[in-house]
Amino acid sequence: MASSTSISVEVDGVSYTDNVEPRLLLVQYLRERLGKTGTLIGCDTTNCGACTVHLDGVSVKSCTMFAVQADGHKVTTIEGMAQNGKLAPLQEAFHQCHALQCGFCTPGMIMQSASLLKENPHPTETEIREGLEGNLCRCTGYQNIVAAVKSVADGVEYGDSGVCVSESLTHEVAKELTDDDSETAGVS
Repeated sequence: MASSTSISVEVDGVSYTDNVEPRLLLVQYLRERLGKTGTLIGCDTTNCGACTVHLDGVSVKSCTMFAVQADGHKVTTIEGMAQNGKLAPLQEAFHQCHALQCGFCTPGMIMQSASLLKENPHPTETEIREGLEGNLCRCTGYQNIVAAVKSVADGVEYGDSGVCVSESLTHEVAKELTDDDSETAGVS
């Protein structure tokens, strides 16, 4: 029988104390023990980034980190990004900007993007692309992913209608956009 080690870790704001095998990967602990299945297993070699989570606010690839290394730390998963049933701005931006196709890379992309924006709140397109280099997407060509991250950096918010409403837009322009969408949809 393998030996076990006791760990205490906070995941998405909830404290857990568990006995784990020393060689249990953090991604396995999150998925299999805690049911945090938004953290995906892609490559097991840190190449794809699908398993990206935050450890004390810093992006880490959980497929190459042991659960025992998270002992005494705070982990945030994609499930922990939303608050009170409301998507985080990056999650909403990925949805509204169509920054996903199959969705497999999306949790890791969002987690890495959040770290990028924490370090550099106003990145250029080039800086966004460089900041996401360790996360692979095989579907989108990255253009909409970059657009989603840039929209959050630029302070764009998405209203209930899905219309992009920037802090810099006047109320009149925002109303015109909303009216134009209503007319296009045949709503008066």
